[in-house]
Amino acid sequence: MITNSPKGSRAVAPQQSSIDRWFEISRRGSSVSGELRGGLVTFFTMAYILALNPLIIGTAADKDGNLISGAPKFTDAAQTIVDSAAVSQSIGMVAAATAVVAGVMTILMGVIGRFPIGIASGLGLNAMLAYVIAPMMTWPQAMGLVVIEGLVITLLVLTGFREAVFQAVPPTLRVAISVGIGLFITLVGLADAGIIRPGSPLVQLGVNGSLMGWPIFVFVVTFLLLAFLHLRRVRGSMLWAIIGGTVFAVILEAVVKIGPQGEGTATGWALNVPALPGLDAFTAPDLSLLGRIDLLGGFAPDGTATVASVLTAMMLVFSLLLADFFDTMGTVVAIGAEGNLLDRRGEPPHLREILLVDSLAAMAGGLGSTSSNTSYIESTAGVAEGARTGLASVVTGAAFLVALFATPVVNMVPSEAVAPVLLLVGMLMMMQIVHIDWQDFEIALPAFLTIVFMPFAYSITTGIGAGFIMYVAMKVFAGKANRVHPLMWVVSALFVVYFTTGLISQLIG
Repeated sequence: MITNSPKGSRAVAPQQSSIDRWFEISRRGSSVSGELRGGLVTFFTMAYILALNPLIIGTAADKDGNLISGAPKFTDAAQTIVDSAAVSQSIGMVAAATAVVAGVMTILMGVIGRFPIGIASGLGLNAMLAYVIAPMMTWPQAMGLVVIEGLVITLLVLTGFREAVFQAVPPTLRVAISVGIGLFITLVGLADAGIIRPGSPLVQLGVNGSLMGWPIFVFVVTFLLLAFLHLRRVRGSMLWAIIGGTVFAVILEAVVKIGPQGEGTATGWALNVPALPGLDAFTAPDLSLLGRIDLLGGFAPDGTATVASVLTAMMLVFSLLLADFFDTMGTVVAIGAEGNLLDRRGEPPHLREILLVDSLAAMAGGLGSTSSNTSYIESTAGVAEGARTGLASVVTGAAFLVALFATPVVNMVPSEAVAPVLLLVGMLMMMQIVHIDWQDFEIALPAFLTIVFMPFAYSITTGIGAGFIMYVAMKVFAGKANRVHPLMWVVSALFVVYFTTGLISQLIG
């Protein structure tokens, strides 16, 4: 852009602000308004974690029968009567810690990584912690293992190993990872909306094969609104659709009194009930869970370290690490591809900084007693809305910190109003499938396994592992073993161990 200048003087381009230069807003073809919209969309697609993580972490008991708050979950010795007051307090404490850690680490991702990724407690990782690890030890000991996992993965970044593995992945597999994640988040959206549910023999459409209930109607209306707005290229289409769907849901709940899903009620709201909160719902957050860890206690949960207890703890740390390691790699590739932020080698800018903040987030999740925090694939929704820089992450992180004091408002947004955004983003990510040569069996089979295992196994890590192992196998079968990057051999071997951890644990026990 050239500005008018007095005769004889040189034309100069307008100076960029320090914020623009640091976040590279103009350089990436974005704008402050686009980053604001994208950051808010990312927050709303992630906000469910503020309700879901407390229900997972806050309601599970450790080996002593205690909640993460330290209070007993049961009021009787037989552990049959649940102390509802203690569980409610525990849920509130986890919700507060979840918002704080997610907010701080997402802001750091924006400022240091300068990439549009939201960070929060990892789904799957929190379930493994609550239902597998905690029953084997106390909650502080379990969180200590999460801190150790974060420390190890941070060291892998600082030594360059994590970045080197990222660079060793063939371009075709990177495309397959992005496409697979598109299918994965599509399945997440359909499940969150209640369109796809567990059934016989595996899954089914809606309730007994039929679309029933007002919440599903909200999803359909919101999805049609989103499709219309997106087709018309309305700026902020995803954010407007979420807001519109939420307002519609609040009105329906006020009139029809739908209520949540529960025993005997399959047509209620899946997660959040979209009702206007009363003033008494706003309370000061309890942050006493922060720093409540026993760093090395997980290696001797009964007070004495044995070979079996140490090996078991090491396997648990390894499982957390591998899932965290490759979930992030898939997320970064998918977000970079969606936002056209990858260079000729298929890498995003500031890769090491991105991986470093993500690794520190794992450690922060343990220190905050919220489980390992990781990069969220839902961030692709914000990128599809226009986010291209870390400024969007700052907006997302700030929204999490605001939610610390306004959780009841955030909980007004039902998953049925957010799920349509995930479907649209899944479709946009699927468009990259044309870059895979399906006529070349040597390339097509590993790519296919990567894509299908993500939604079918409900795990990004599993899809990546299946693709890596088959890629190495196909190269060996084709007599091209010498063309496989050494790190691909190492990582594929680690995935073999990862897929057989159950067998290995039985042998150790």
